[in-house]
Amino acid sequence: MNSQSSAVNSSSSTPGTELRQAALFWLSQTDARQKAAGVRALRDSWLQGELSLDSNAIIAETDNIPGRPAKPDLVAPLDVKRRAMNTVEGRAALIHALAHIEFNAINLALDALWRFPGMPAGYYSDWLQVAQEEAYHFSLLADHLIALGFQYGEFSAHNSLWELTERTAGDVLARMALVPRTMEARGLDATPAVRAKLAQAGDKAAAEILDIILRDEIGHVGIGNRWFAYLCEQRGLDLLAAYDQLAKQYRAPQMRPPFNIEARRAAGFSEAELKILQA
Repeated sequence: MNSQSSAVNSSSSTPGTELRQAALFWLSQTDARQKAAGVRALRDSWLQGELSLDSNAIIAETDNIPGRPAKPDLVAPLDVKRRAMNTVEGRAALIHALAHIEFNAINLALDALWRFPGMPAGYYSDWLQVAQEEAYHFSLLADHLIALGFQYGEFSAHNSLWELTERTAGDVLARMALVPRTMEARGLDATPAVRAKLAQAGDKAAAEILDIILRDEIGHVGIGNRWFAYLCEQRGLDLLAAYDQLAKQYRAPQMRPPFNIEARRAAGFSEAELKILQA
């Protein structure tokens, strides 16, 4: 790891061999399948020791963040059409919505990786793991869509997950508080009901994919919890008070029941936080 801070121009047509620059490269790519494959290969390269890490580099932001395909059309959350689950199209629409969440999750993990300098090496390794697992989830769901006769991009989708990512771009503390610990933690709450709906509709393969996603997302939320706690300690902040202030400042969504308390506990939420949540 290079301890010398430097400014880096990241407008490259290749990923490069420095981890954060490579993460920005894949973040800017527009083809969803290529992005997913590239991120999974990127983690393999990291684990094999083929990449360096300059944690202190100040990397110039590219114009195309995040890179996304022309489809799906992005609409307001309430304008995403709901379809009956007793049809193949209805199940496909739900799988598509989940695939879009996972595609956005790839982007937010890559953004957390490249954007914030000066963090310990483990922070960047953690978010690379998250990006790779989100890419795997997206690929599972996109492949299942094909099995149902559809493609990613055929249905409309919303962009609320990325909008909060943009709002927290100026502070890694806010990002850790409000994206993994808030937005992704909502996924822990919602997944069991969605899984049950798909299983009841007879889509066993989709239900099994959601089992994988829930298992991994507990770890992702745990990573957010760990680094939020680290940053609070570094800045001398009370964790509960800091979260409350950031949620108000950045207009985070209100938490609404039902809550998956078991999954949240496994992801590292304290008993004090869980008590506040349930109150």
